[in-house]
Amino acid sequence: MLISVNPATGAEWARHAELSPEELEHALQRAGAVFEGWARTPLDLRLDRLTALAHAIEIRRESLAVLAVREMGKRISEAQAELDKCVLLCRHLVKEVPHSLADEPVATEAQSSFVRYAPLGPLLGIMPWNFPYWQVFRFAAPALAAGNTILLKHAPNVTGVACEIETLFREAGFPEGVFQTLRIPVEHTARVIADFRVRGVSLTGSTRAGRAVAAAAGEHLKKCVLELGGSDPWIIFADADVEAAIQAGITARFQNAGQSCIAAKRFLVDMRIYDRFLEGFIAGVRALNPGDPLDPRTTLAPLARQDLREVLHAQVEEAHTAGAGIPTGGGLLDGPGFFYAPTVVTGITPGMRVFREEVFGPAALVFKVRDEREALSLAGATPYGLGASIWSRDHERAGTLAQALPSGMVFVNAPVRSDPRLPFGGIRDSGFGRELGVWGIREFVNARTIWIA
Repeated sequence: MLISVNPATGAEWARHAELSPEELEHALQRAGAVFEGWARTPLDLRLDRLTALAHAIEIRRESLAVLAVREMGKRISEAQAELDKCVLLCRHLVKEVPHSLADEPVATEAQSSFVRYAPLGPLLGIMPWNFPYWQVFRFAAPALAAGNTILLKHAPNVTGVACEIETLFREAGFPEGVFQTLRIPVEHTARVIADFRVRGVSLTGSTRAGRAVAAAAGEHLKKCVLELGGSDPWIIFADADVEAAIQAGITARFQNAGQSCIAAKRFLVDMRIYDRFLEGFIAGVRALNPGDPLDPRTTLAPLARQDLREVLHAQVEEAHTAGAGIPTGGGLLDGPGFFYAPTVVTGITPGMRVFREEVFGPAALVFKVRDEREALSLAGATPYGLGASIWSRDHERAGTLAQALPSGMVFVNAPVRSDPRLPFGGIRDSGFGRELGVWGIREFVNARTIWIA
C-alpha cells in the first residue's frame, strides 16, 4: 500500500493499492505493444497531443495544484507556478521538436547521407516528490514527442499526483498505454529496469539512488540519464549588488522549503561585504512566515516528510555541537506537520556534515571568504557539480570564473533555474546526461546513419 500523508498536518489522507505482479506485467506488455504504432504516428499528430496536454493542465490547474500541496506540502503559489511551467514546456516543444528531430544532411561521397533521429522504445522514469509535476514532464514530454512510450515510477508519497498525470495524458488524447503510472514499491524498480522491453531509464533523485539505477541500467546495457543532488554555491563578490543578492538568495534557498537540487545551498561571501550581507540575509530569513501552504500569506512550507525533517535537524545539530554558529532558527517548530524553523548556519568547517553533505531543507550555509581563490576552492570542495551562481558587476570577470567552476550550469547575477530552451544537468555526483533544450530532446533517440550510394 502506498500512503499519502499531508505534510502540513502529519495526518494520513489517502492510500493507493500497489500493482499486482500480473498488473505490472500487463503494463510492460502494453508499453511495448503500443510503441511501434506511436513511433509511426506522424510527428505533427504527436505534437498535437502535446498542445492538448497543455490545455488539459490549464483547465485543471487549481485542483492539480491543491493535490500537490496536500501530498508534498509546497505552497499553493509554488504548485501553480510548477504547473504553468509544464504548460510552457509543452508549447515550447511543439515549436522546437520539428527542428531538433529533423533529418540532418551530412556531406559525404554518397549520393545522400544524413542522420535520422529514431525513438528507442519504452522508457522508465523514476521521479522524485519535490517537483511532482515538473520533473515528470521535463523527462516525459520530449521523450514522447520523439516517439517513445513512458512508464512512470513516481515517489510513493505523491502517488495521487502520479495517477492524475496519467489521467491528463488520457484526457489529452494520447493512445492508451503510451503513458502509464506504475504503482510499485522501490524494491520492484530493478525488475522493471532489467525487463527486455524497457530501453532506457531516467532518474531524478539522490546520488545514492543514482548509483543504484546506473548499476542496474549498466548491467543490462540500457541508456541512462541521471539528474541527482547538488550543493550549489553562490559566490558573492565585493562589487556585487548586495541587496539584490540577499533578496534573490532568500528566495533561491527557501522556496519549496529548501527542497530543490538547484537551491542556493552555500553562500560564499567576500569578507569585505560579509557582515552587511549576513545582517540583511538573517533579517530576511526571520521575516519568513511558516504556515498553512494553502494560505497565500504563508511564505515557508513544511518539509515533505517527517524523516526528512529529522535528517535536516541532525545535520544542523551536529554542526552546532562542532562549533558552528546558528544566528537564527535551528529547531523543530511546535505544532502539527513537518515544519522546521528557517535557519542560517555560519562558522562551518570541512569536518561537519553540512559541509560534505547536501542540505535539503530550509537551512542556509554562509561562509566568509578572503578572495577569489578561496571562493573557487570552496565552491569546488564538494563531490557535487550541478549549478552555481556568481554575483558581480564585472560581467567579464564573472564569465571567466564560470569556466573554472565544476558544474553543469552557471548563472551570473541570477539564481540557477531550469529553462526549456537550455540544457539542464550536472557532473560528478550530480549525475550525467541532459534534459531540456535540443540536448534533452535527443537524449532518448537513436542517431541513425543513413547512407545512400
